[in-house]
Amino acid sequence: MARIKGALNTRKRRKAVLKAAKGYFGAKSKHFKMAKQAVMKSGNYAFIGRKLRKRDFRRLWIARISAQAKANGINYSKFMNGLKKAGINLNRKMLAELAVNDKAAFAALVEQAKAAL
Repeated sequence: MARIKGALNTRKRRKAVLKAAKGYFGAKSKHFKMAKQAVMKSGNYAFIGRKLRKRDFRRLWIARISAQAKANGINYSKFMNGLKKAGINLNRKMLAELAVNDKAAFAALVEQAKAAL
């Protein structure tokens, strides 16, 4: 029986890693060993970054809601508590969008939240 070598798979794997490392600085885009390490590290950073992005956006939305709520005479936590008691189920993303683009609608929500408290 003929001996099967792994050259095809090896070459395929190495080409994929080098393609993923395209644009990296210096030897990290040319040498397989360094490219493999760089691609693995960048994959870890990308994984962590996807989690951090959710965190960062939530913080941004809260900051925007808080600023507009203070401008309408109520703090963030009381505003959110008032909305919950009033039975208004809007997520922070939509509330932040209203706070930035439609100040009148946001002011109406603040009044409803104040009334519920």
